[in-house]
Amino acid sequence: MSDTSKKHKAEAPSKLKYGIFLCSTSRYNQAKKGEKIHDPSGDLIESMLRKAGQIILFRKIISDDPDMITQSVKEIFREKVDAAIFCGGTGITPSDVTIESVAPFLEKTVPGFGEIFRRLSYDEIGSAAILSRTIAGVAKGKAIFCIPGSPNAAHLCLLRLILPEAGHLIKHARE
Repeated sequence: MSDTSKKHKAEAPSKLKYGIFLCSTSRYNQAKKGEKIHDPSGDLIESMLRKAGQIILFRKIISDDPDMITQSVKEIFREKVDAAIFCGGTGITPSDVTIESVAPFLEKTVPGFGEIFRRLSYDEIGSAAILSRTIAGVAKGKAIFCIPGSPNAAHLCLLRLILPEAGHLIKHARE
């Protein structure tokens, strides 16, 4: 790591406030019916953030619905969230609309997030990594990450990208 990167990371906030959105129509419908929800990716994200000393302001299950996702992004701007993670709905099926719904709000995108995620993912799953869509960026001084819904993908994103760089990203977004 360069001296400049070390300096920036040292100046970056180390404890962030997170909002977590799980984009899943089936789980959303289960929640509406009051059914027990099995959400391994959400549990993993929450656990990893807490173990890293981060603050979770909320965790919500939302539908793969552009309007609901749009409202969720707007909610981030009203809350004291530093970073938001949208997990799920990033694939290539017609119902996967998370990225398309979040991207218009991003003032700056971080293309390296998706590029590096796919590279790391390729090492684990091979050529199927080309199907993985992710996006990260900043808006109104907040970091926003859209990641795949599989537990392995969520673990990889948190461990190798989000936890090491979210504070650094926030530092620059708020300059």
